[in-house]
Amino acid sequence: MLVVGGAGFIGSHLVDRLLAEGHAVDVVDDLSSGSLGNLAEARANATDGHFKFHHLDAASSNLGELVKLRRPEIVFQLAASTRAGRDAASSVTTTVTVLDAARDTGVAKVVCALPALALYGDVSPRELPVKEDHGWAPQTVEGVMARAVADLYAVYRAAHDVEFTALALADVYGSRQRAADGVVAAFLAAAAACEAAVTDGDGRQTRDFVFIDDAVDALVRAAHRGSGLVVNIGTGVQTSIREVWGLAAGPDAPPADHRPRRDGDVARFAVSPVRARIHLVWEPWTTVAQGIGSLRS
Repeated sequence: MLVVGGAGFIGSHLVDRLLAEGHAVDVVDDLSSGSLGNLAEARANATDGHFKFHHLDAASSNLGELVKLRRPEIVFQLAASTRAGRDAASSVTTTVTVLDAARDTGVAKVVCALPALALYGDVSPRELPVKEDHGWAPQTVEGVMARAVADLYAVYRAAHDVEFTALALADVYGSRQRAADGVVAAFLAAAAACEAAVTDGDGRQTRDFVFIDDAVDALVRAAHRGSGLVVNIGTGVQTSIREVWGLAAGPDAPPADHRPRRDGDVARFAVSPVRARIHLVWEPWTTVAQGIGSLRS
C-alpha cells in the first residue's frame, strides 16, 4: 500500500490502520502540512520492512520512480491540495502524477479523497442530505479544483483503465488535526485554553461531522469496493457550529465570540451516506457527541 500524504491528519490514521491489518505501507509526504510526529505510532509499532517513509513532493517525477520500484497494489491519494492560490495548480499536477504512475505500473486501484462541501457548493435545504447524483456546483477555487481532480480520475479510468474510488468527505475531525484545519479541533483548543470560541456569523450554520475512525474505515473499504464511483462519506446529520462548541467546552462553556459571516459561507450542509452503505458496506458508527467526548477525555 502507498499513502500519498500519509503524514497528515487523515493519512497518518490510515497508515496506522493499514499497519494494524498487516499491510506493508509506504508513505509519501513533503511535510509541508503533515508531520513526522503524526507517524510516531507507525514508526514505533511497524515490524521490520512494513513501514517506509519517503520525503518527497508527490507532484514530482520521483513519485513515478518510487511507484515503479515499490509496486503497490493500492495507492491512497490524500495529498492533492484543493486550497486556493498557489496550491490550486498543485492539486491537479499531483493528481496527474499519481494517475500516470498508476497507469504505467499497473496499480490495481487509486483511492482519493475530496472535500464534499467545496464540491457540492450551496445546496438547497430541501435537498439535504445531498446525494451523489445532485450534481456539483462549486463556488470557490477549492471546489473547482476538487471537481477537476474528480474529472481527471474519470478520464483516466475511461482512457487508461486506471481504476479508482473517490470519497467526498464531510467535515472529518479527530486527534492530530490542527486547530487551523477544523472547527472541532479549534474549539477543543479554545476550551483547553479556557478561551471562548470564535465563530463566523451566529454559529447557526450546520455541517456534517464524521469521526476520523469512521472516515479511515471508509478509505480502507474503498480499496476493494465502489470502483468508478464518487461516494459520499458523512453521517447525513446536520450539527450546528453552536452545538459543536457546547460539546467541546461542556455545559459551562462561555458564549462564543461572533465575527461577521464570511461571504459565500454555506448555511446548511450534510451528505447522504446511502451510496456508501450500498457500495462500500460502510456506515458511520460514531455520533458527534461520542467523537468529541472521546477527544475531551
